[in-house]
Amino acid sequence: MKPVEIGFESTSNRAQVTLARMSSTSDELARPSDARFVTTHWSVVLAARGLHPSQSVQALELLCKTYWFPLYAYIRRQGHSPADAQDLTQEFFARLLRREWLKNVAEGKGKFRTYLLVLLKRFLADEWDRSGAKKRGAGLVFCVDWSEAEKFFLQQPVEHLTPERVFEQRWAMALLDRAYAELEREYTEQEGAELFETLRFALNGSRNSLPYAELAKRLKMTEGSVKVAVHRLRQRFRKVLRGVIGETVTIPEEIEEELRHLLVALI
Repeated sequence: MKPVEIGFESTSNRAQVTLARMSSTSDELARPSDARFVTTHWSVVLAARGLHPSQSVQALELLCKTYWFPLYAYIRRQGHSPADAQDLTQEFFARLLRREWLKNVAEGKGKFRTYLLVLLKRFLADEWDRSGAKKRGAGLVFCVDWSEAEKFFLQQPVEHLTPERVFEQRWAMALLDRAYAELEREYTEQEGAELFETLRFALNGSRNSLPYAELAKRLKMTEGSVKVAVHRLRQRFRKVLRGVIGETVTIPEEIEEELRHLLVALI
């Protein structure tokens, strides 16, 4: 299988999105009905455990591409060196992409986050002989700038956190990063890059240094229209984030549970 190219960047390098408003019980956060809950990447993978459709492989590759860093961070926090953590992460995903473990997943439910962490713990507990691993650079599952990954890992204080806590935080940040990137792409294509670039301050809970009147002048909009645009941006981000979370669960009820978990993980 051809290695997946991964560009490493994080919300820490863009906007640190605050989720304080997302604990609201307003209608915009209402739980979606089963009828509206579309097939997710994770449910596609589960449905194809015993088969070999390309759709399942692509879905699993996307999930791995998005959420590999929380696993790398967990391995590093366990005390493994950067080099060993790289090898272990690659080998873990190589086995996962071969779907050797999918046949043991319970039917009907299961969060991708929980499943990956359980598998990783079992994998690390096994007597995997790192000295017999393939030479780094051969048979890679994905290609990433490991120096940047390690730099980001070291930027985040972890000394007072358990490996599990590190994993949960990095998982939450990966969800935010994915949602932010999707929102940026969507606005760039539909609304224009300038609108998103000007109003993205609204996603991190900070107050912009420019008053709405100045923003309105810059965007050639009325002040009222700018306020509406800010509200819509925040509202759209919530919807996009829920969709990203939905890709990692199998039933709509789990979205609310995962959203609450995300809020707690970032505290």
